[in-house]
Amino acid sequence: MHRLQFHYTLSRDSSPALVRNPLMDLLLAVSSAGSISAGARQLGLSYRHVWGELKRWENELGNELVVWEKGQSARLTEFGAKLMWAERQAQARLAPQIEALRADLERAFAVAFDANAHVVTLYASHDDALAALREQAVERAQVHLDIRFCGSVDAIRGLNEGRCVMAGFHTLQHPAPGSLAERVYKPLLQPGLHKIIGFAERTQGLMVAAGNPLQLLNLHDVQQRKARFINRALGTGTRVVFDELMAQQGLSASGITGFDLTEPSHTAAAHAIASGAADVALGIEVAARAQGLDFVPLVQENYHLVCLKSALDDAPIAALRAVLQSEEWQRQLGSLAGYAPARCGEVLSLREVLPWWSFDKLKGESLHIL
Repeated sequence: MHRLQFHYTLSRDSSPALVRNPLMDLLLAVSSAGSISAGARQLGLSYRHVWGELKRWENELGNELVVWEKGQSARLTEFGAKLMWAERQAQARLAPQIEALRADLERAFAVAFDANAHVVTLYASHDDALAALREQAVERAQVHLDIRFCGSVDAIRGLNEGRCVMAGFHTLQHPAPGSLAERVYKPLLQPGLHKIIGFAERTQGLMVAAGNPLQLLNLHDVQQRKARFINRALGTGTRVVFDELMAQQGLSASGITGFDLTEPSHTAAAHAIASGAADVALGIEVAARAQGLDFVPLVQENYHLVCLKSALDDAPIAALRAVLQSEEWQRQLGSLAGYAPARCGEVLSLREVLPWWSFDKLKGESLHIL
């Protein structure tokens, strides 16, 4: 079975949408002209080139394409004729879809040629508000958010490695010095190099079946009633929050049924509960409500956007910050279950937001980080 591959070209010219293999042009020219030399002239190519291409395609496809009989008109083999028939059938049936595909590609590439449009690559911990922001950013400022959802740790690493220009991660509000959040995120962030852009407050809590049949009100209930728990993978922000809450409350992983079972997002965890595969998970309210689940709030956290200080004045970041600061966006954010605006679009220092650095500790290192 031979596989098909598609390619496209970029051009200033307006021309019909074509998905066509050059072999078909060779076969058509040779069969209609009656010889390789005449077909080559028809195409404006040399005899040697056409002959060589036909031989190459015969080797590639494992079948003869043209009957080579000296002194007689060249004609297509049965296989060559079937290829031409398949081409005509496909072109006749697929012409509308090909034109629609070309139009979609042109709309996508129009962004690249529009000086007023911007693309911001954002690696971020899973968050429903970011999906809403993506729509607002396009409508209000022609900012196209290229969002790759991943764990909070991987998101910041992506920023530091140059794979994105902005990262999204979240922590409990006012995380204490010495906390798990500090141990996880502090090595990845550097005052003077990174800047926080205010985004949102959101509530994390227990996502449970409608009616909360097990009457789960806290993590102690989850452990004592042996509720089937769905966890999040290591490296995700919600896993950091969960492990931090367990440490604060003196709970152990061995006491949580299903501790090692993970789902990749709040939505996936909520779906597992809605389908009956699990009883409870730590997640956000909007994901629980979308699956018809009940939600038991536990903690407030801040969802942070972070970028390099050197990128703050770049046009894409400046345009996105303007969207974040708009009243329209903040109204929409506040309408999402469990969300509230939190200094949206403001540029904040790490030391202002996260209490892990002190001026005294940094004073001697200032030449290295500023």
